[in-house]
Amino acid sequence: MSNVKIIADNLPNIPWQDKPENCVGPVWRYSENPIIGRNPLKGVARIFNSAVVPYQGEFIGVFRGEQTNGIPYLYLGHSKDAIHWNYEPDKISFVNEKGEPYMPRYAYDPRLIKVEDTYYIIWCTDFYGAALGIAKTTDFKKFVRLENPFLPFNRNGVLFPRKINNNFALLSRPSDSGHTPFGDVFLSESPDMVYWGKHRHVMAKGSQWWQSLKIGGGAAPIETSEGWLLFYHGVTGTCNGYVYSMGACILDIDNPSIVKHRCDTFILTPEEWYEERGFVANVVFPCAALTDAKTGRIAIYYGAADSYVGLAFTTVDEIVDYIKANEGTSEDDRNYGVM
Repeated sequence: MSNVKIIADNLPNIPWQDKPENCVGPVWRYSENPIIGRNPLKGVARIFNSAVVPYQGEFIGVFRGEQTNGIPYLYLGHSKDAIHWNYEPDKISFVNEKGEPYMPRYAYDPRLIKVEDTYYIIWCTDFYGAALGIAKTTDFKKFVRLENPFLPFNRNGVLFPRKINNNFALLSRPSDSGHTPFGDVFLSESPDMVYWGKHRHVMAKGSQWWQSLKIGGGAAPIETSEGWLLFYHGVTGTCNGYVYSMGACILDIDNPSIVKHRCDTFILTPEEWYEERGFVANVVFPCAALTDAKTGRIAIYYGAADSYVGLAFTTVDEIVDYIKANEGTSEDDRNYGVM
């Protein structure tokens, strides 16, 4: 097995469960899944597709809360173990740079990423069509919403956890006004989180059945000695609707529009009842990952069937070895992403 290093802080209280003897894949589910069930707080029917980070020795999360009126908003949660959560009763209140209220019409599928001393939330919102929303906080009390980074239509914004070549770097998936038939992931850069450019193609939807319709970034990329480890979702269409699975790849550390290795197979696909049955059936949708540099442990948070939050585990050695052993990188993936 490889000896891959996670380039990040140690996290001794990372949630963890050893791999079951009968598990043959590189990723295994927490035996007590789902960790978040239905009707988690007043006025919210379901929490799913949510993000978690370490904070002041414990954990904090930004959650997609599907309100009982059907409109999704973002809610804040606190946890000592990253498994059992206490939620603030009111949705997150955003303000603009002047401190004036600046609430989105709706907000869903958040990612929460720390860059230097600031935490950024990226979510899908409405800007005359599906677009990305971004806000920042340093204390999880005041949330300053920034300008929309891109024109519609765009989804699945995922920020890298550090600047690359002195610029912020953001993955996204451009789409159209339908249900995102444009299926490829792109990279964009910004010196200030306001002006975005240097757009690069990262990777296309795959020829494999599980990612043949579209793909999208999931958890924030994890910096390792092999490159940026990215967990993403891949979607296929069936006669009974879409199926969302989890995939993995490794991006070049200095030029992350270049894919070094891309796994040919999914690493997790709907198989358990909470993934197969729910408001939207057959969904595994990764949105966050915790890492411990000392042990190489990784805990992955994913939305299940648009109804629950699931937790899964792997190690950096095991997942990197699996990606390389099931190589599916195309020549287009390996390109710099310009034409």
